Amino acid sequence: MEILKEKIQEELNCFQGRIGLAIEIEDTKPIHLNSQDVFQSASLIKIPILLSVLLAYHKGDIDIQQQIMISHENKVGGSGVLQALSNGLTLSVKDLMTLMIIVSDNTATNILIDLLGMEAINATFKGMGLEQTKLNRKMMDFAAIKQGKDNQTNPEEMIHCLKLVNQFNEHFKINGLNIAKDMLKHQQYREKLPALVDEDKIIVFNKTGELSNVEHDCAIFDYQGRIGYGAVLMDRLNDQEPAKQTIRNIGKHISDYFVRTERN
Repeated sequence: MEILKEKIQEELNCFQGRIGLAIEIEDTKPIHLNSQDVFQSASLIKIPILLSVLLAYHKGDIDIQQQIMISHENKVGGSGVLQALSNGLTLSVKDLMTLMIIVSDNTATNILIDLLGMEAINATFKGMGLEQTKLNRKMMDFAAIKQGKDNQTNPEEMIHCLKLVNQFNEHFKINGLNIAKDMLKHQQYREKLPALVDEDKIIVFNKTGELSNVEHDCAIFDYQGRIGYGAVLMDRLNDQEPAKQTIRNIGKHISDYFVRTERN
């Protein structure tokens, strides 16, 4: 793990901006750097929202097969496809969850927030053990941002969420976690942590986040059943492309570590 730590440090020697990261691989000492620092969550917030929906489903509060009509009024811009599809389209809650994750659909996310309620979602976050992860606005709500309201998280809490996705937790008993992992597996935005990974050898389940001067990615790495978790959050960026490349390289170093230690 020291070699991996050294490789990552080399990547960061010329990095311009702020970075927080957490890397945890089974049976090794974790790598944490500013891992409890709070960042704008961008679309990473969609993973704990997904978990909140699954918890509500497990409790019987919602039906993930419930059909919801997509109207012009609840469409928003940014990432996703629903904004471009026909008004009056009807999708299940499960379909909305899927779109929220695999294409980071903002309209789908906002509909799910309305379905559960922001206050209830934040209460669920706390129940999951998230102290710094907070949903303070809907997607594309720029008026809220101007008022100082934004969504937030940190690298360690994103790792915690990924662990809940990957494992059946005895305390939470979240039904349908296999659904969540399958959604992450079908992620369409794979230009960061998974980009340089040989996915014939290592399966990567990831979710990205991006805003002006912000680049994030978090992922579960599965190498022949050996599991690792990575969360890289960046902000205060003058140029986002070098930041993306740094995240790609970190993903490659993690995958190289798996292969190297297997050989040894």
